[in-house]
Order: sequence, then structure tokens, then C-alpha cells
Amino acid sequence: MQEIMKHPIKKKPDWLKVRFPGGPNYVRIDRYHREQGLHSVCRSAACPNQGECWSRGTATFMILGDRCTRNCAFCNVVSCAPLPPDPQEPRRVAKAVAELGLRHAVVTSVTRDDLADGGAAHFAGLTEAIRAAACGCKVELLIPDLQGDRQALATILAAGPDILGHNLETVPRLYPAVRQGASYERSLRLLADARELAPHIPTKSGLMLGMEETRPEVLAVMKDLRRAGCALLTLGQYLAPSSRHHPVTRFVPPAEFDELREEGVRLGFTHVEAGPLVRSSYHAEEQFEEALHGRG
Repeated sequence: MQEIMKHPIKKKPDWLKVRFPGGPNYVRIDRYHREQGLHSVCRSAACPNQGECWSRGTATFMILGDRCTRNCAFCNVVSCAPLPPDPQEPRRVAKAVAELGLRHAVVTSVTRDDLADGGAAHFAGLTEAIRAAACGCKVELLIPDLQGDRQALATILAAGPDILGHNLETVPRLYPAVRQGASYERSLRLLADARELAPHIPTKSGLMLGMEETRPEVLAVMKDLRRAGCALLTLGQYLAPSSRHHPVTRFVPPAEFDELREEGVRLGFTHVEAGPLVRSSYHAEEQFEEALHGRG
């Protein structure tokens, strides 16, 4: 992560307060992750919905380790030299999906620029393993940009995920400060390529708000995503994990998220999940069902 001076953490408004995680499903999934040595983006990325989602019996798995090769200024995942991929990880995650009885599995990863294919073969192998272990479970993949490797993307799509996601995260003006090593144009191209290579697989992206972006910039990104054929969109509030991360410049009120959701529907997204606590995998199963019977 680029060097950022410490800044005071803004006090959160009432609409961003969440219940302390608890309940039998939360305890069961938490214990299972620890016992099986699985990585969860719920914990690694300090997701504010961890309590709600785990209590409902859903979780997002993070594969290819818990060390990232990039230094995004908004992210809580550790950035350092990663370990080699674990060849047994697809089997372990698929076993967890089956044993936890998940109906919709979301799988993401750290960025692995050290791998020739960016981890594409690992994503494909995991998708196939889940299909074999948990028949009927929907598979949603949230992938990194693969450094623009179209063949690596084709490898993932050939495994047949039900949804292919890749987050733009923020507006292009903020990429140099927030997403060093990433490219707005490259990410848009990945989504467009996915639509071209596998038009039957819905694509999905997400933005975090509250990092100096303007409303016209957000609307411009939404239009870019629609031109790239993106069907699903998530909009949520950025929350700085610590005082050393990129600062929150403002807390976006719920009413503004509602307005952006309506604008997204007008633009033709089949589903827009928008709200202060929304993250990529929030209500993922419901998003998929609406995409399946989408309006656009």
C-alpha cells in the first residue's frame, strides 16, 4: 500500500452501525473456517456484513492464500510475497461448501501477479470441484484483473461459473491513489471480454463510495459498465480499515444510494444492490435469482 499519513477515523453515522456477530450459524461457520484452515474474505477484508451473512449460513471464500501482490490503499488484506498455491485448496473449499450446505457459493481471491495465469487454473479447478461435491450449488466467482490475459479469462469461463464478477472499486480519477497496479480500462475490458466469450454468464461489478468521487463520475462509471455488458452492480460505503488506509471523505446517506439504485435500473442493470453496508457478495443469491429472471 502506498504511504498514507495517519488520519482520524470519522465517527460512523447511525445507519452504519451493525450488530455484533453471533448466532448458531455464525459460530458454526466461524469454527469450520478455523478447523479447516480456510480463508474467508469476510474476516480478511473486515466486511461489515460478516455477522448478518454468517448468521444466515452464507460466506465468501478467499482462495490462493491471504497475501496479495498489490498494495491497494483501501484494502485490509496483507500485501507481501505470497506462498505457492495449495493444490489441495479446491478440494477443501468444495468439501466445505458441501458440508455447510451452501446453495450459492461466492469465491474470490487475492491478486496473484506472481502467477503466469493470475490464478485462473485454480479458479477453474475450484469451480469444477464445487460442481462435483455440491450438485445444485450456484458458483459465483469474483476474480482479479488477470493482468488483462484474455486466455486466462477464457480458462475460468470454460469451467462454467454461474456469475463472473470483477470490481472496478472506484472512479478512474482515483485509481492512481487508490488502486496502484490496476487499470480502469483493463478492468472494463475484462468485463467486456467475459461478455463476448460467454454471453450466457452474467457479469457483475461493484463500487465503493465515499472516497472523493463525484456523482457525475459514478454515473459515468455505471454507463461504462453497461456498455461493457455488465448485468449486476453493487454500490456500498467505503470504510477505512485503519488510520493508515485511504481516508473516508464522506458517509453517503441511504437516500443517495436509493437514487443511484434507481438510476442503475434505468440504465438497464438487471439488479442493483445499493446501500451503506452493501458489498460484492451481499445478498448474492438474491442477486443471481433476479439476474436469472432479469428485467434488462
